[in-house]
Amino acid sequence: MPEFVSHDGLTLHYTDEGTGLPLLCLAGLTRTGADFDYVMPHLRDCRVIRMDYRGRGRSEWDKKWQNYSLPVECQDVLTLLDHLGLQRVAILGTSRGGLNAMGLAMSHKNRLLGVALNDIGPELDPTGLSFIMSYLGRNPGAKNHVDAARGLERSMTSFEDVPFARWMEEAVKHFRMTDSGLSITYDPKLRDAVEAQGAQAAPDLWPFFDALEGLPLACLRGENSDLLSPDTLAEMQRRRPDMVAATVMGRGHIPFLDEPESVATLQTWINSLK
Repeated sequence: MPEFVSHDGLTLHYTDEGTGLPLLCLAGLTRTGADFDYVMPHLRDCRVIRMDYRGRGRSEWDKKWQNYSLPVECQDVLTLLDHLGLQRVAILGTSRGGLNAMGLAMSHKNRLLGVALNDIGPELDPTGLSFIMSYLGRNPGAKNHVDAARGLERSMTSFEDVPFARWMEEAVKHFRMTDSGLSITYDPKLRDAVEAQGAQAAPDLWPFFDALEGLPLACLRGENSDLLSPDTLAEMQRRRPDMVAATVMGRGHIPFLDEPESVATLQTWINSLK
């Protein structure tokens, strides 16, 4: 199992598949590299690297939950790149992964080839943040994956025409079976970190977005997203007229990335990097 050691001694998991353009996939807040399983068949000309953040998936939990922060996660990315001997990579960032990409553009732009943002921008809609807090750090009430999939199907009303088989895949990816039922695949203390960060004044993230200037840029927004608003996307496009952007129909936060709009947009962006 591929692993590397962080600057402060944690063992972190990653995968490294394929050849071609080095593409680092960074997942959402509570998610893992498995988020990108659906898009993998469409990334045939890429060397796809997926990292589980500290405290998530198969990476070691941090005893100091305050380290579940964007600056520390960006440092972990740089350590991984050094571990792999990669000077520069393109980043496909889903939700929090996109925030990390913008952070790296601000601090280590020389390590980036380009950035694709999946349903994330420099302004976060409070409605989406509230929904995230409603489940963050808590085990599902479902006792098995079938019940969890049914729960996802009922609750994810912003997603249209999604077959039950896909919700089953999601349930298996993001919940572990234990003797007492299902559990989340990340450190529950992640909630403490997010609450502590939320108690502070929110930083202006537009300078981080503007730091992407000169890098090939793409952005996907779910039609029904409650985190990335149409107005924010419009302002992103105004600032970066060259940004390849698409609205993914019938999707909320976050698109699965195998939708036709997602695949076409990502392919156009990847072609601009070659």
